[in-house]
Amino acid sequence: MSDTQATPDHTHADASSAEADFADQAVRDIADVAAVEVITTAAVHLLSAAAVKVGLADEPNADEMVDLDEARKLINALAGLITAAAPEVSDMHARSLRDGLRSVQLAFREASSIPDAPGAGPGEKYTGPVI
Repeated sequence: MSDTQATPDHTHADASSAEADFADQAVRDIADVAAVEVITTAAVHLLSAAAVKVGLADEPNADEMVDLDEARKLINALAGLITAAAPEVSDMHARSLRDGLRSVQLAFREASSIPDAPGAGPGEKYTGPVI
């Protein structure tokens, strides 16, 4: 037998165990979070991404990040989430999310070189026309 004979690799098993422990902890952590917090966190992530894609980022090269096709998708998803979740979250949460949504919808209209017809803009099938 040579001195370079392979030995069992325990690092793979250790990594798998660590991943399972992390997943178990994540499930326990999520179980402790109220639904309204999960919903608002998801909405804020969508809102933030949409704001960047319509050019509202406070970055020196924000114009390079503008992608209205991607913004449209994010705004549609955000509008659907807010519309569906509004009855489940408090008025305080729903109102601030609607205000943010309206801001990115208006910013989208301003950034678009070919404006959508009223009611046909991103998210407007859920919110109604934003002008």
